[in-house]
Amino acid sequence: MSYKTLAVAGIAAVAACAIPANAHHSFAMFDALKIVQLEGTVKEFQWTNPHAWIVLNVKTDTDSKEWAIEMNGPTGLARQGWVPKTLTPGMPIKVHVHPLRDGKNGGQFLAVTFADGKVMGNPNGRPANAPND
Repeated sequence: MSYKTLAVAGIAAVAACAIPANAHHSFAMFDALKIVQLEGTVKEFQWTNPHAWIVLNVKTDTDSKEWAIEMNGPTGLARQGWVPKTLTPGMPIKVHVHPLRDGKNGGQFLAVTFADGKVMGNPNGRPANAPND
């Protein structure tokens, strides 16, 4: 086998491995033009790959609704100071989300405000260093 053939085979192998890393679902299911603030108690905090989840019980006038809030993956969250026990069941929080377009109880995480006023994330939905349009 010549070096040229070996090099082409190596490049093809690297490219084949890189393509799945690029595959990711779209965030088109969330309405990025809307921000909703939810107030409730944590039912569950799922520290899982590829995305972490907050399951939040939100009280309404008549009953309680469960919301599923999609977050970044654990590695990215850890870089922002999150740990698996940042949220615990029964914890009262406020969460800012981009809601689902279909009106169901779910959304894309933007920020959480704890009972003591501490905020993690960005409730405005834009990075703090993003340029103004």
